[in-house]
Amino acid sequence: MAAKAGVSRQTVSNALNTPRIVHPATLERVMEAVAELGYSPNLHARRLRTSSARTIGVRLEPVHDGIHGVLLDRFLHAVTEQAADLDRHVLVFTADGPDDEVARIRSLSQRSLADAFILTSTDHRDARVAALVEAGIPFVAFGRSWDADGPDHAWVDVDGRAGTREATEACLAVGERVAFLGWPTGSGAGDERRAGWREAMDVAGLATDLDRAVTDDPGEAQEAASELLAAGATAIVCASDTLALGAIGALARADASVPVVGFDDTGVAAGLGFSSVDQSLGDVAAAVLSLLHGDADHRLVTPRLHRRAHPRWGLPAQRTASADGKEAS
Repeated sequence: MAAKAGVSRQTVSNALNTPRIVHPATLERVMEAVAELGYSPNLHARRLRTSSARTIGVRLEPVHDGIHGVLLDRFLHAVTEQAADLDRHVLVFTADGPDDEVARIRSLSQRSLADAFILTSTDHRDARVAALVEAGIPFVAFGRSWDADGPDHAWVDVDGRAGTREATEACLAVGERVAFLGWPTGSGAGDERRAGWREAMDVAGLATDLDRAVTDDPGEAQEAASELLAAGATAIVCASDTLALGAIGALARADASVPVVGFDDTGVAAGLGFSSVDQSLGDVAAAVLSLLHGDADHRLVTPRLHRRAHPRWGLPAQRTASADGKEAS
């Protein structure tokens, strides 16, 4: 093949394995030779030569609710797509709980079927993290380490504090009684999102009494949101789109109109037309793949507020300054 393309064997190897470092014209000649000769790389032989599958293992989690499942599907799609551009592959597997997941990861690693892994849905005292660190198996966690005394490891997370702070600041343009509907304390992600709301309210010098904590259940959220509306809430910032769905139910029942902002920017938010914080999962996937190459120890990705101007529970369009210094939509 090298002779056919008029290049060295090393150039052929680079073209097949790391095409981004090959000059475009040279890469085109090599790929033409590949097509003409009908060459197909033998991944098994490559493993034997390099002792590396260049494959990333990710557990395909069971779907407990539609919104959570959609988020993980979007993340997995982004990782798979971006890994292909880096000449890496994604292997998905299932497991019956954390212990079984660790066992399957050990098996895949020992058989050289995957040489790095991504952990999702991490939590306090996550036993998977400690087990993989002890085993020396390369991995990156989607979800930061919440334990100060836990083992050091690479992680990528979304800055939930920044997301709800931006959402709260946007709601303050409508009224001062911005409420927060979140989860009970003890959830790392939930506590961060509540902290962002509190920060924005504190900076504005406003009270933080309109704070309710419920489980991620639309029915409970609807009852809590009804209480917040009765207490004079001018907007409701939620820790998830599921909670925002409950808040929308409360608005419909009370025939009220105040902005509602969710978190995750799922199809539910798009379908009902409420604003939501987009977790920027494409950026998360890029950061995870970067850390798998040893580029850093951790990365915090900034989410983005997706405004929707529904007439009853949307946010007004963001106003910007025009060239003459006047505000414009």
